[in-house]
Amino acid sequence: MAGTGMFSEILDGDVYKYYSDGDWKKSSSGKTVAIVNPTTRKTQYKVQACTQEEVNKVMESAKSAQKAWAKTPLWKRAELLHKAAAILKEHKAPIAQCLIKEIAKPAKDSVTEVVRSGDLISYTAEEGVRILGEGKFLVSDSFPGNDRTKYCLTSKIPLGVVLAIPPFNYPVNLAVSKIGPALIAGNSLVLKPPTQGAVSCLHMVHCFHLAGFPKGLISCVTGKGSEIGDFLTMHPGVNCISFTGGDTGIAISKKAGMIPLQMELGGKDACIVLEDADLDLVAANIIKGGFSYSGQRCTAIKVVLVMESVADALVEKVKARVAKLRVGPPENDCDITPVVTESSANFIEGLVLDAKEKGATFCQQYKREGNLIWPLLLDNVRPDMRIAWEEPFGPILPLIRINSVEEGIYHCNASNFGLQGCVFTKDINKAVLISDAMETGTVQINSAPARGPDHFPFQGLKESGIGSQGITNSINMMTKVKTTVINLPSPSYTMG
Repeated sequence: MAGTGMFSEILDGDVYKYYSDGDWKKSSSGKTVAIVNPTTRKTQYKVQACTQEEVNKVMESAKSAQKAWAKTPLWKRAELLHKAAAILKEHKAPIAQCLIKEIAKPAKDSVTEVVRSGDLISYTAEEGVRILGEGKFLVSDSFPGNDRTKYCLTSKIPLGVVLAIPPFNYPVNLAVSKIGPALIAGNSLVLKPPTQGAVSCLHMVHCFHLAGFPKGLISCVTGKGSEIGDFLTMHPGVNCISFTGGDTGIAISKKAGMIPLQMELGGKDACIVLEDADLDLVAANIIKGGFSYSGQRCTAIKVVLVMESVADALVEKVKARVAKLRVGPPENDCDITPVVTESSANFIEGLVLDAKEKGATFCQQYKREGNLIWPLLLDNVRPDMRIAWEEPFGPILPLIRINSVEEGIYHCNASNFGLQGCVFTKDINKAVLISDAMETGTVQINSAPARGPDHFPFQGLKESGIGSQGITNSINMMTKVKTTVINLPSPSYTMG
């Protein structure tokens, strides 16, 4: 159970503590932040509302701990990460329970997220040893006009303190995708979890605590974004920010100044369907890509752009599969569960009502109970409808009929977002040409968009992000190149 057994240390009464300098603490503010269960719409958990002064202390500890950690051998860093991964996977059940209660993630998917996160940490440990254990050796006479009088040695060194801010939908997995690379690279890590997902993150952090990482190296502060959000992201002690989320990331990027940023800010992932596509494959992937976890995924299919000649057939196949989706509470492993907050449900409903007013065809009856919204396919969507461009983050999928490939590419590229997209066709030549034309960080051919496997590069263009994620890319992003040049008194040539 959450907050019991080995996790009892992180709970004080009915309020979860925050983690600082190797200890679980209560905030001096005396205030708490409520976490509402999306299914019951009642308070499920409470976490500490940390103060700015407590953030200052966390930053001081992180800076001090990082100096010693940077001197820790790579094999030792990897050893501790492997240990944390094992503890995390061993205690997947109580962490999964938190995910079910905090973000209404289906039970099976919640367990999968925790196990996947453990695997990610272990892979990061192995990859980090290889990447960081190598450097470069350059000689000066490879550039015109120079003799071999300089030997250049390059290596990767840590940035310092990394601030990690994951989103609600994958709070554990997207937290460790930042924590693992930061730690193996020799950085310290300050985690600011999302409100919905904070308790899951606190349980995950306790696994790192039990693994025996040095005090102050990892911290987890909870609280209201309005009170400590800007204070964290603009803190002079932060040397790197890794953020996954929405529009907040744009504001952070404008305030961050001269520090490295890694950001993934959402998408409006387009699915282009050509006449020769396998429509059964397309329909299966639309269900998986558009409706899994109620569409609350950055890489969910957010708009289907289908050639008019096959649109009717595809709509019928998708409708038949939508009818089989199970709707209900996450404890029952339903396919469609409540969206994360009432405000999210209200936003989604606003997009639906706008589409209805402007003449979209409803393939199912729109139905909502509290935060639970039944899956809905909207046919005959036009570009003047909000749902054609805005990211619903819910189980509502617009379908736009197109008369040419160029029309589909145009709609995809006209979006402010550019995270992922997909194209379905049996013609690999067409697939590659369309992929090259789509202004997105990744294009999937004959499959729905997806972030994983976790070691694949993951990046967005335009308002979908800055930089690239994926284990190797994250390690490289959280380090900088250090160069040492040996100057020789006279040219030196091997075997010369």
